[in-house]
Amino acid sequence: MALFYSPGRRVATRQIITVTINDLDPFGQGVARHNGKAIFIEGALPGEQAEVQITEEKKQFSRARVKRLLTTSPERVDARCPHFGVCGGCQQQHASGALQQRSKSAALQRMIARETGQDVAPEAVIAGPEYGYRRRARLGLQFLPRQQKLAMGFRKAASAELVDIQVCPVLAPELASLLQPLRICLNSLKAVRRLGHAELVLADNGPVLVLRHLDALNEGDTALLHNFGAKAGLTIYLAPDSDRLIKLCGEAPYYQVDDLRLAFSPQDFIQVNDAVNRQMVAQALEWLDVQPDERVLDLFCGMGNFTLPLARRAKQVTGVEGVASLVAQGQYNAQSNTLNNAEFFHHNLEEDVTRQPWAQRGFEKVLLDPARAGAAGVMAQIAKLAPKRVVYVSCNPTTLARDSKVLLAAGYRLERVRMLDMFPHTGHLESMALFTLVS
Repeated sequence: MALFYSPGRRVATRQIITVTINDLDPFGQGVARHNGKAIFIEGALPGEQAEVQITEEKKQFSRARVKRLLTTSPERVDARCPHFGVCGGCQQQHASGALQQRSKSAALQRMIARETGQDVAPEAVIAGPEYGYRRRARLGLQFLPRQQKLAMGFRKAASAELVDIQVCPVLAPELASLLQPLRICLNSLKAVRRLGHAELVLADNGPVLVLRHLDALNEGDTALLHNFGAKAGLTIYLAPDSDRLIKLCGEAPYYQVDDLRLAFSPQDFIQVNDAVNRQMVAQALEWLDVQPDERVLDLFCGMGNFTLPLARRAKQVTGVEGVASLVAQGQYNAQSNTLNNAEFFHHNLEEDVTRQPWAQRGFEKVLLDPARAGAAGVMAQIAKLAPKRVVYVSCNPTTLARDSKVLLAAGYRLERVRMLDMFPHTGHLESMALFTLVS
């Protein structure tokens, strides 16, 4: 950055350089190099040449913004969303789906190779539709006194400021079509100034709305919401606080996977991308290759997304989960699907597991699907159990690489790694890995 001084004032100008972009990071930033330093450039794509302005200088890297594109990548596409670039939900709608997947897959391969020393052959990405894939979204609500209306939408990137969205192409069409009617309905409530957020979920038996309200709703508001739900074919839950959920109208939600019906509370975690979830479960079943006489351990099991499909194939499946309500839901789903060989335990898997009753049993196969923090607390116990195969489903390649080292040191081989494009147009990088015990 060059500084120029004149009497009484200080003016800063930022350097403008010409670069060629050679990579795309998971957050949709083009990556170039200048004088040996990486430059991250918002909105630039590999193969493009651009004049860019440096906006931030760090010791190891710089950030820049495009002043002028000199050449354009054939994989640059028009974003479908009019809010793209303002709303923080998507970062890569300007890049073709093929480019996004290649870049994420390559980043995953590089990280695994660098951290583990294992070179695993790249595989086709597990993917679904690029748009209309999200079956869950939480919309912030904010009453604007000057305009006397309710703003409804998502946050700006790295900001608490709400973007008042009109459309959202990544939402499942059944949810996207509710945005405008829902806005009108909520604006008509007497409690419009005291609403927290609206969560939309698409169950297999229809859309669901969870409305967080900060004050009690009067009878008129309740009636308006009930009528809206009936007209829109919508199940509505009221959330007067973070601990309570009151069903106002409609059917309890469920989704299906592997020909099983899994009931869930709209506040429960479910995979946002149904198409990818179905393929992911099928791939895990194939990789584990469960036999009818085998026992399987499913860690971070939730309400049974993997546990119950595994139970259809194994002698016994044990699911362990740290959220008590999900354990109860998993038990209910096992019973409702008449799977008597699936059992669920409640335990915080970040704590010592060695004294847990399930930890003393023998298991031929193990599956784990931890949160972003990974599974550091339980990896040593998995190695001690010495299952023949381990499938690790990951939403964070950094913790996957870290946890992989425990298995590799215990005599496992990293056989396969496959990327899951669970969240197209975003920086999320989901994957799954197969480890086999070397005899």
